[in-house]
Amino acid sequence: MSVFTVGICQMGIIPDKLVNIDRARQMIGEATARGSRLVVLPEMFNCPYQSELFPEYAESYPDGPTVTMLAECAAKYKVIIVGGSIPERDEAGNIYNTSFIFDESGDLIGRHRKVHLFDIAIKGGTVFQESRTLTAGSSMTVVKTSLGTIGVAICYDVRFPELARAMTLKGAQVLIYPAAFGPVTGPAHWELLMRARAVDNQVYVIAAAPALNAAAEYEAHGHSMLVDPWARVLAVASEVETVITGKIDFRTLDKVRDELPILKHRRPELYRD
Repeated sequence: MSVFTVGICQMGIIPDKLVNIDRARQMIGEATARGSRLVVLPEMFNCPYQSELFPEYAESYPDGPTVTMLAECAAKYKVIIVGGSIPERDEAGNIYNTSFIFDESGDLIGRHRKVHLFDIAIKGGTVFQESRTLTAGSSMTVVKTSLGTIGVAICYDVRFPELARAMTLKGAQVLIYPAAFGPVTGPAHWELLMRARAVDNQVYVIAAAPALNAAAEYEAHGHSMLVDPWARVLAVASEVETVITGKIDFRTLDKVRDELPILKHRRPELYRD
């Protein structure tokens, strides 16, 4: 399908996990009612973005309540769902920041575990250490779907252009980043990074963020957006809870790549370490 609508659910996230799950269900329904064939949720959409809380909210696939809801909604609405991310506990007890991807039948077709953990300390700003409770993933995620090929990465992963390029070279036409930038990095780098990944790789970029909650320990920047391969912002939210939609048109992608064939002009023999 060359043209389709995507829905981005910029959720307001609270400490009550079951309320968050129900709100995600409602927003997925709203996005599909507006014609979305692909729906994307934010990073850590079932819990507050606090490292010490991730073990408390973690669940396993396929029996956890969050992943069960995602599979049910995908099958009910016949849509592809990129389930933002949640804390996932594996059989060994490791906890990951994980995005589950479901197809129109409710089947799991991909799972991305965040590969770059957010361990930073900005003087006078954000201090966060995901590695206190999370384990890093070890692979990139590129999934073929009925709508096209998508690459999925999470938040801090966007700052590593090598990952975006690798997903593009694996065939990704759309890069999807569930993310939760804060009040320092958000205004400085959010739009810049999403547009850079789009124009560098001549792909669509979907960035799904939580809404701002001024009472939260970590205040999300919001501003979920859809960017096209020419780095044009096609749809963008403010900081409030909302569902935004926009259209992906792969004819635009083909046109950009034909007229400015940077991917064909690569000289990888010069780029090796």
